[in-house]
Amino acid sequence: MITYKKSGVDINLSDKFTEFLEKKSKAIGGFAGLFNIKDYGTDCSLVASTDGVGTKLKLAFALNIHNTIGIDLVAMCVNDLICVGAKPLFFLDYYATAGLDLERSKKIIDGIMEGCRQSNMILLGGETAEMPGFYKNGEYDLAGFAVGIVKNSEIIDGSKVGDGDVIIGLKSSGFHSNGFSLIRKVIERKKLNSSYIKRLLTPTIIYVKTINNIRKHLKNNGGDILSLAHITGSGIEGNLVRVIPKHVNCVIKKSLWKQPRIMKDIQKFGNISEEEMFKTFNMGIGMTIIVKREHSGDVLKIEKNALVIGEVVKGSGKVIIE
Repeated sequence: MITYKKSGVDINLSDKFTEFLEKKSKAIGGFAGLFNIKDYGTDCSLVASTDGVGTKLKLAFALNIHNTIGIDLVAMCVNDLICVGAKPLFFLDYYATAGLDLERSKKIIDGIMEGCRQSNMILLGGETAEMPGFYKNGEYDLAGFAVGIVKNSEIIDGSKVGDGDVIIGLKSSGFHSNGFSLIRKVIERKKLNSSYIKRLLTPTIIYVKTINNIRKHLKNNGGDILSLAHITGSGIEGNLVRVIPKHVNCVIKKSLWKQPRIMKDIQKFGNISEEEMFKTFNMGIGMTIIVKREHSGDVLKIEKNALVIGEVVKGSGKVIIE
């Protein structure tokens, strides 16, 4: 049986390192860091997030497909940014490679530009580093940095989540950009062909416009989003637990939605346990939204890719998947 840890990624160790960082700086935590600029003349906070695409890049190298990986890069950053209620402002990228390939580089930047377009923000700048001898020929690495702004009165922090609230999931487009060290082990074991691997390069959904529409609609009807979680590494449990208070539990019922066929395939090909799957992948849910029960119907009406996946009950700050 293959596990994420056996493929080289220890989620528990990563979580411990995050806890260490949060203790070092009170500004670090949740999905994105906030910097209060009230002292500079406005009652707002700047919000920043940084991320990469991980070993999904290896599939792009293998298939020589580079036009969507930039969308993934922007998505991984900006989907974190909006979890605190921020409006994206601008994006910066870091692109490092052994040697510059102009056509490949143009495709990467086109993807980043498309991600920025979907996010309603601009590509403000970046850095292109040629590092021969450090990267293999034909390979590169990407990192992204997104900055946004939010009124302090409109920050989403999960503190208002309470017993009886409803948990809504927004569907993912597949694996998004997490768990690819494990996926690549399965590919190697089963010798999956390029047409199948190409499906794994489907870009990550950018949820900026969707969340903006939902929040605007709720506010017009006397409600608001209480909590947002971007479902990345560590799955639903590991991400949702970061944005709920300690006096409640979130009960997720996996029977309420159909997990993507491609995830079922990878589970079968790799003989991966269901517990490991839910601990590693998003399992078809790219983002969770918590709202008051009376507002859940409104969300489902305005967003076709939204569905109820659970509820909030009294508890001790845990996420239970059953």
